[in-house]
Amino acid sequence: MAGIHRIATGLLLALLSSAGGGAHADEFLRTIKHFSLADQMHIYHTLSEYEDRDFLVLYIQGSGCPIARNSVPAYQQLWEQYRSRNVAFVMLNVFVQDDMHRIQKEIEMIDIRVPVLKDEDQTVAWSLGVERTAEVFIIEPRTREVLFRGPISDQFSYEVRHLEAREEYLADALETLYAGGKVDMSEVPETSGCLVGYFHPRVMALRGN
Repeated sequence: MAGIHRIATGLLLALLSSAGGGAHADEFLRTIKHFSLADQMHIYHTLSEYEDRDFLVLYIQGSGCPIARNSVPAYQQLWEQYRSRNVAFVMLNVFVQDDMHRIQKEIEMIDIRVPVLKDEDQTVAWSLGVERTAEVFIIEPRTREVLFRGPISDQFSYEVRHLEAREEYLADALETLYAGGKVDMSEVPETSGCLVGYFHPRVMALRGN
């Protein structure tokens, strides 16, 4: 069930099985903080620059994470499909050990063609409640509200890799939103990916540590 999540700490790049712990849907779908973040070309992006877009889709990227790497083609396929429909697609790297040099190597290795924004102090990820790589968020740029979060599809999990997806969660969510509906998050499973550990001093201060 979407909403049965908890913030995972202490690990940066470890694949774990799904974990549970009781958050409600209104806590699970948060709002993103205003940001000004540099991408792999050292170009800064702000949330306000996307206010003319219908939606901003954000993918959690991490260098070296197998599921995150495997999910990139599907994400970029949707980018090709929806960018003409006024949807912006970006990635967000939140790992403290991933500097720009390492991110650039990952980009070249797996042919990432969308901007990869570096969340240096992890506060953007913290505002969203990011838990794992390969998770995607649909954001309403003007209100900063998260309208969907979850996996792109059911193609990849910890123990299973299907040749093709059977459920297209991100595409279905976008179509639902364009039709004026609301995504039923109870039908969206947890995302499989590498756990995100929060170790930057600014986030530690927010946590009261």
